[in-house]
Amino acid sequence: MSIKIGIAGYGNLGRGVECAVKQNPDMTLAAVFTRRNPEDVQILTEGVPVCRIADAAEWKDKIDVMILCGGSATDLPEQTPALARMFNVIDSFDTHARIPEHFANVDAAAKEGGKIGIISVGWDPGMFSLNRLYANAILPDGKDYTFWGKGVSQGHSDAVRRVAGVKDARQYTIPVESALEAVRAGENPELSTREKHTRECFVVLEEGADAAKVEEEIRTMPNYFADYDTTVHFISEEELQKNHSGIPHGGFVLRSGKTGWDGENSHLIEYSLKLDSNPEFTSSVLVAYARAACRLSQEGVSGCKTVFDIAPAYLSEKSGEELRKMML
Repeated sequence: MSIKIGIAGYGNLGRGVECAVKQNPDMTLAAVFTRRNPEDVQILTEGVPVCRIADAAEWKDKIDVMILCGGSATDLPEQTPALARMFNVIDSFDTHARIPEHFANVDAAAKEGGKIGIISVGWDPGMFSLNRLYANAILPDGKDYTFWGKGVSQGHSDAVRRVAGVKDARQYTIPVESALEAVRAGENPELSTREKHTRECFVVLEEGADAAKVEEEIRTMPNYFADYDTTVHFISEEELQKNHSGIPHGGFVLRSGKTGWDGENSHLIEYSLKLDSNPEFTSSVLVAYARAACRLSQEGVSGCKTVFDIAPAYLSEKSGEELRKMML
C-alpha cells in the first residue's frame, strides 16, 4: 500500500518534501495545501492538485499523513493542533524552549481526533536530539555539547523576516571554533550560550523602514537572538540573491564522558552533519517519520510523539528481516 502524503505549505521545506516523496517508492503525493492562491503555485509533480489550506477538511479521508512545512514562530503553533484533529501530522517545530507547550497542545488535539502527531522532527530538534539521548544513556558521567553551523537557519531566518520592515533575510549560525576545539581536546569547558555560537543576519529592508529599530528588534528577540552576539548587516536584494541564495547548514553533537571505577578512561562521542541543503535534509527526515506515523496509526496509536518515542525500524521501508540481515 502506498502511503498518501499531503504537504501543508509550499516553500523551501515543502518543495524538499515533494522531492523526498519521489525518492521513497512506498509513498505518493496526494495534494499540496497553501494559503496562497492555488493557481499561482506551480509544483514539480504532475497531476497532483494544489488546494487551499482552508479546504483541508475535504481531504480528511484521502491522506495518510500531512507533513506541515510552516514556520515555528507563528505557523506551527496554530496549524499543527488544528490539523492534528483531522490528519496524522508531522512537523519540524524547532523553538526548543516551547516544545513542552507545543507537545501538550498537539497531544490534546490528536487524541481528540484519534490521530497521531509527531512534532519537532528534523535534525535539531530531531537527529541531534536522538544522538544526545543515546550518548547520555551510554556515558552517564559526562557533558553534552551541541554546535550548529556554519549555516543558514530556516527558523531563525523566518523569524527575522517576520520583523516589521524586513523584506527578506538570511541568518547564519556560526560555531565559536575555539570552543569546539576545546571540547574535542577533552577539556570539558563550561560554555555559556554566548560562548558557543555567534549569529549573523543579512537583511533587506522594506522601503522606508527604520534600520535601527529593525536591528534592535532582531538583537533582543527572545528564544532566537537575545542570548547571542548577533551582527546585523543591511544589504540590497540583489546582494542577498547573489551571495546568500543557498541554504547550507550542519553541526556537531558531542558528549565527553568517563568510564572505569574511578573514571580513569575518557571517551568522546561525536555526530556531525554537513548539509548542502538544510530544508531538503530536514524534509527527508520528515518523510521518514511520516512512514512511522502511518504505521503507528494503523496500530491504533494516537496522541503526540517525538523522535524519542519512535523505534528506528518504523522509519525504514525495509522489513524487520531485511534490517536484521543488512544493517544489524
